Amino acid sequence: MKSHYRAVVIGGGVVGASVLYHLARFGWSDVALIERAELTAGSTWHAAAGFHALNADPNIAALQDYTIKLYREIEAESGQNAGLHMTGGVNMASDPARWEWLKSAWAVFQSVGIETARLVSPAEIKEICPIVDVGDVLGGLYDSNEGHLDPYGTTHAYAGAAKKRGAEIILRNRVLDLKQRADGGWDVFTEQGTIVAEHVVNAGGLWAKQLGRMAGVELPVTPMEHHYFITEDIPEVAALDKELGLAVDLDGFAYLRQERKGVLLGVYEQNPKHWNMDGAPWDYGIELIPEDIDRISPELAKAYERFPCLATAGIRKWVNGAFTFTPDGNPIVGPVRGLSNYWVACGVMAGFSQGGGVGKSLAEWMIHGEPQADIFGMDIARYGAFAANREYLKQTTRQFYARRFVMTFPNERLPAGRPLKRPGAYDGMTAAGCEWTASWGLEIPAYFAPMGFRENTTLKRSNAFDIVGDEALQVRRAAGLVDTSAFSRYAVSGTGAEAWLDRLLACRLPKPGQARLAPMLGHDGRLKGDLTVFNWGGGEYWIMGSYYLREFHMRWFEAHGADGVSVADISDVTSGFLVTGPNARAIVEPTTHQDVSTNALPFMACGAFDVGMAQTRVARLSIAGEVGFEINCPATMHATLRDTLLAAGEDLGLAEVGFYALNALRLEKSFGIWSREFTQAYTPAQTGLGRFIAFGKGDFIGRDAALKERDGGGARQCLVTLEVDAVDADASGFEPVWHKGRRVGFVTSGGYGYTVGKSLALALVDRDFAAEGTALSVHIVGVERPARVILASPYDPEGKAMRQ
Repeated sequence: MKSHYRAVVIGGGVVGASVLYHLARFGWSDVALIERAELTAGSTWHAAAGFHALNADPNIAALQDYTIKLYREIEAESGQNAGLHMTGGVNMASDPARWEWLKSAWAVFQSVGIETARLVSPAEIKEICPIVDVGDVLGGLYDSNEGHLDPYGTTHAYAGAAKKRGAEIILRNRVLDLKQRADGGWDVFTEQGTIVAEHVVNAGGLWAKQLGRMAGVELPVTPMEHHYFITEDIPEVAALDKELGLAVDLDGFAYLRQERKGVLLGVYEQNPKHWNMDGAPWDYGIELIPEDIDRISPELAKAYERFPCLATAGIRKWVNGAFTFTPDGNPIVGPVRGLSNYWVACGVMAGFSQGGGVGKSLAEWMIHGEPQADIFGMDIARYGAFAANREYLKQTTRQFYARRFVMTFPNERLPAGRPLKRPGAYDGMTAAGCEWTASWGLEIPAYFAPMGFRENTTLKRSNAFDIVGDEALQVRRAAGLVDTSAFSRYAVSGTGAEAWLDRLLACRLPKPGQARLAPMLGHDGRLKGDLTVFNWGGGEYWIMGSYYLREFHMRWFEAHGADGVSVADISDVTSGFLVTGPNARAIVEPTTHQDVSTNALPFMACGAFDVGMAQTRVARLSIAGEVGFEINCPATMHATLRDTLLAAGEDLGLAEVGFYALNALRLEKSFGIWSREFTQAYTPAQTGLGRFIAFGKGDFIGRDAALKERDGGGARQCLVTLEVDAVDADASGFEPVWHKGRRVGFVTSGGYGYTVGKSLALALVDRDFAAEGTALSVHIVGVERPARVILASPYDPEGKAMRQ
């Protein structure tokens, strides 16, 4: 053990070993892994060790595909057998909605380039796994790139390959404490002495919570129990001339694979149990938790029905081991805001599906400053401090575990951890029939419905379709009132504010009293935000963006801070409403003594206004494509502002509307939003944001990369608007776009345009197929539908309405 390393990885499970390997592979050889006991002595050793590429997040699915393909490489590089069994695997559906979902999932696989998957019939499932009862099975999704491996051998393959590249592994040496150094590095106090590390990676697994607390951070991870058993030899299995394919009964909450001449069967029970929520005891090692068969008996009963030969099989071994979970089940990866050079790779409950992708992305981030893939679905910055609250964590991880094999519909609003944060007018809006959804812990309005209404969950258009349509049409006819609490707001001030913003944002800064759309780029020229910047005058600016990106954006702002600049997240103390529609100005005018005419407050202007009794900041813009007044107020005045505006609009057709209607309205304008049309994986030239970039203003972050793309012929793909011949369902995102059987792009978002009476989708397609009128097709809930490219902004293409 040396006294200094460039990076120290803490934790010797499969994830820690993968991080170590990738750091060494990408050029950092002065790295070490420290493990309190032996490699795998946590969750890794007892894992069932199945792997698959299927994930609800297509970006994570692509990284899981990378992980699987990596195993042959590390076997060859290390000389260590990983015990790889490429059996293929099938997810089965016996419920019609689940079968539709699997067909949709197959289509999404095509979009992300995973072409080893195919849909299979019950007869084909029987060939893949002959011991399954397919009597009520409708079909399945098979992927030849699935299987299982030896957790010990795989971890040692990563470790062996890392050591061949110069990395060091230090065993039986527990980390006792961590202290940040003045130079940004870390003192790592261990049982064998103190190490100075430029970077520290928390890959602590069951002990990640404690390693976080050593650095002063509370991580949203917690261990939970998970059962599986291994049978004695089963004659039906022993008689086979090939290995069983991995079988997942999604409707029965069970998975099965072959183990020797028997099987391994695990369940995700509907009544899960947490274990040592503050992390495993330090002396916990290669041990198991006593099995709790009664608690999982309902799921076991379903499994015995699905796999009848289990009824006569003896059980050789029960395993009840702990794994760490996060609120949404995906890992937490990346740099922790406010802690220099402290990185996390925790909560990886599917380590043998995701470990390689986690290690690759984190190593790229540490060495190159950014991961190659858009891994926001794994980024620790997708959570705020609220997510580590014990009760919130308990509710949400319990919900995820119980729903591990339960289908989540796109319009489903899950209850765990809610309501947590409520806008000031929450009670009044609830009384008015608001149906709430949630974003980053905040309740936001989905739509307003009659009392007692219950939306049916579906992959297709729900019974709320007409309710949402009425709201959207009312905005076009008269006006809508939208709660904008779910917009993030950052106040920027100081003598260096203008210079800092000019470097941070790719647009030209607005003059005092004006607002401007503001793309923000990473150093590689890809997007970091689609923001709006407001110049209130007197050196005071605001940045506004997506509420759920608050931690993500504050981490970026702070990482690129400068002297003479203060950036404050004011999202919790500032709220507001959007009044939008043809009657918006007539509604706002009587609430203020100030002039809100087009001449005084034109499109994209902003200023301070008294609205009723509230002191507000008003901007003339709207994502609905109508006349719009974004009225920002102190959060304590939110309810009062609502009352004022509703009273003013009572005779002018003002209706409260939710974000579902706003989404339909922005699709009719071909306006993109973050996480759909705009992500870290895309560039301004791809997404149409290039027209807002001021290349001539001087240097800004990402300018060189964006210029290289622009001057090199532009992006290979571009954003287009599609009209889809849909029947009873609309596109939602990541569906493949085809041209005569060739995949030429994918949908970024979709829905129904109530004003234009068309099913619409925005899509990134190859430029050769982007011309207006090009005939294409799109998979909608697994069914290929005709589509065609239409001109952007099918509603009011000249933008006259919003400029009035």
